Amino acid sequence: MTDQDLRKKAHDLDVTVWVGKSGLESVTGELDDQLSDRELVKVKFLRAARGGTSTDELAADLAERVGADLVETRGNTAVYH
Repeated sequence: MTDQDLRKKAHDLDVTVWVGKSGLESVTGELDDQLSDRELVKVKFLRAARGGTSTDELAADLAERVGADLVETRGNTAVYH
């Protein structure tokens, strides 16, 4: 499946993981669990999580921590495969 196909599928997905002031550590396990059950997971980065960091940087960091592919970031939301 191409990245474009994954992006199309992700469009209608609901956010199932929220990253807040507790940071990335608090959601890595949850994201990992969800990725083992489904093909795509949408994550929302709340303002409290971002601080001075961009969503792109946080999304890439989280992808690395769980060994997932970052399909795309749009606004404050990221999609993982």
